Amino acid sequence: MAPTDDTEPAVRHAATPTATTPHARPSADGAAAPGARMPRWLPRAMVLALALIAAFQLGSWAFHQLTGLLINILIACFLALAIEPAVSWMAARGMRRGLATFLVFLGLTVAVAGFITLLGSMLAGQIIKMVEGFPEYLDSFIRWINETFHTDLRRVDVQEGLLHSDWLRKYAQNSAAGVLDVSAQVLGGLFQLLTVSLFSFYFAADGPRLRRALCSVLPPARQAEVLRAWEIAVDKTGGYLYSRGLMALISGIAHYILLQALGVPYAPVLGVWVGLVSQFIPTIGTYLAGALPMLIAFTVNPWYAVWVLVFVVVYQQFENYMLQPKLTAKSVDIHPAVAFGSVIAGTALLGAVGALIAIPAVATLQAFLGAYVKRYDVTDDPRVHGHRSRGPGSPGLITRIRRLAERRPGAEETSS
Repeated sequence: MAPTDDTEPAVRHAATPTATTPHARPSADGAAAPGARMPRWLPRAMVLALALIAAFQLGSWAFHQLTGLLINILIACFLALAIEPAVSWMAARGMRRGLATFLVFLGLTVAVAGFITLLGSMLAGQIIKMVEGFPEYLDSFIRWINETFHTDLRRVDVQEGLLHSDWLRKYAQNSAAGVLDVSAQVLGGLFQLLTVSLFSFYFAADGPRLRRALCSVLPPARQAEVLRAWEIAVDKTGGYLYSRGLMALISGIAHYILLQALGVPYAPVLGVWVGLVSQFIPTIGTYLAGALPMLIAFTVNPWYAVWVLVFVVVYQQFENYMLQPKLTAKSVDIHPAVAFGSVIAGTALLGAVGALIAIPAVATLQAFLGAYVKRYDVTDDPRVHGHRSRGPGSPGLITRIRRLAERRPGAEETSS
């Protein structure tokens, strides 16, 4: 029994270090032993990665859900910047800022409502005129078909065929179903208009308070930069809208005089339509604005539509090369190619809203960067003016032609 007692402690003593070792040794082929433990930083890294993924997904979902609200806020900021000069002008003369903002909004509402009312009455009158004259148009069309194709059609047969056709029945069903969609879109548009109006009213009325709240979280050096950017944005946005408004007034008066001279009905409304649409819808606004007066003039006399088209084209050239550079030289001075590219980019990003705010946004960015980009005097190099560079001893084009002309007779004599 004694040898057994002597060997047991030795065996136990040899086995103890293996049991208390914190990390198992790797095997000969480099793989971890079965008793290896996970590093302490790995669970935390996994939890942090999952938390970041969840936060990204939640933020992406919230952004997509709030896209409409963010676009409305962007439009409201644009409108607030546009009416800021008028509100500040009235506030500087002793009027409360909230009352000044209300008066500006009231004036805009009255102007828009009056324009919509006049345009609606014009369209309603044209629709009534077309409905009343539809039998006459139909008779003339049937007469032309009978004379051209030697048929015997009657208006009564055509009307009965239309009333009993499957196409008319399907069209009526689709129209009845579309009424609900149109009503929903109208209600949604009214709600969106109310949202934009409320946000823009608060932004314009509480402009100084918003600036103070924004500057309170920034150091003094940054506060000056933010206020400078805000001032540039107000100047460029307001200048853009006011210059466009002045050009819309001039364009409306010019087209009104033409339409009134031709005897086209609804000349005042059409003049306002051409002025507003051509100036506030970028790129294609001129063509959309001229289409409606041409259509109304065509109903009076087809040659009147041609005269309206010629006048629209000529006035557009006068506006592009004479009127617009003088009115927008101080407010929005950007290259036409840059303006066109900004409109395309804004349309691709935000649709019609992006097309409307693209030009003042680019003008604001250009003016803000121009204050910090250092500029140098350009050297008097011919390449700056678009001419090719020649060495100091290289002859000009006329000199080289003259030398070739002088060499030709000698070359002919030598060859002979």
